[in-house]
Amino acid sequence: MSNRTIELDDRLHHYLLDHSLREDDLLGELRQVTAQLEMHVMQIAPEQGQFMALMVELIGAQRVIEVGTFTGYSALCMARALPDSGELLCCDLSEEWTAIARDFWQRAGVAGRIRLEIAPALDTLNGLIEQGEAGRFDLAFIDADKGNYLNYYEACLSLLREGGLLLFDNLLWGGSVADPADQEPDTQAIRELNDRLHSDQRVSYSLVPIGDGLGLARKRGL
Repeated sequence: MSNRTIELDDRLHHYLLDHSLREDDLLGELRQVTAQLEMHVMQIAPEQGQFMALMVELIGAQRVIEVGTFTGYSALCMARALPDSGELLCCDLSEEWTAIARDFWQRAGVAGRIRLEIAPALDTLNGLIEQGEAGRFDLAFIDADKGNYLNYYEACLSLLREGGLLLFDNLLWGGSVADPADQEPDTQAIRELNDRLHSDQRVSYSLVPIGDGLGLARKRGL
C-alpha cells in the first residue's frame, strides 16, 4: 500500500461515482445542459458538489456566499443542504449563464433560499463589509476569476465567523501549478494563493484532490 493519494484512472473514477455519488435527475440534467455550452469546462465535478453540500451540513451553515455561480450546479448542491431559513448569496456577472441557474433553482424548490447579485463580486463583498456583515457568514465558496482570488480570500475571510469555512476551486489548475514552464497570469495567481493559504496562520488548511483541487480553510479565532 502506498502512503500517497491514489491515482484515479477511468475505471476507478467510475467505481467512485457508482459507490458514492447520489446525484438526482435534476442535477444530472443541469450538468447535461451545461455540457452544451462553450464554457462547459467551468462546471465543477459532481462529486465535488456533493462533498461541498456535506460541508454545509457538517458545519450547520445558515448563511453562505458563492463567488462565481455559472449555471448554478454548486449553488444548487449547497442550497439543498441549507435549512429552510438558510440563505445563499451568489455573486456573478453573467445574466445568460445564471438564467439557467435560476430555472433549475426554481424547479428544485430552493429559489427562496438564494439571492443572486449580478455585479462585480468584490463590490458585493466589500459592500457587505461596509454594511456591518463581517463575521456573520458560515461558509464561502470561491470559483471565479483567478486574478482576484487573493482579494476574494481577504474579503470572504472578513465576512466569515470564527470557525467558518472557505472553499476554493481549481487550486491544482489541471496540474499547471506544478509546471515551472507555465507562467500564465492565472497560473501565477493560483500559485500565490496556494502559498498564502499554506502559510496563513489565521486559518487551518487542507488542499484535497477533488475535482481540479479543492482548498478548505477554516477561520481560526484571534
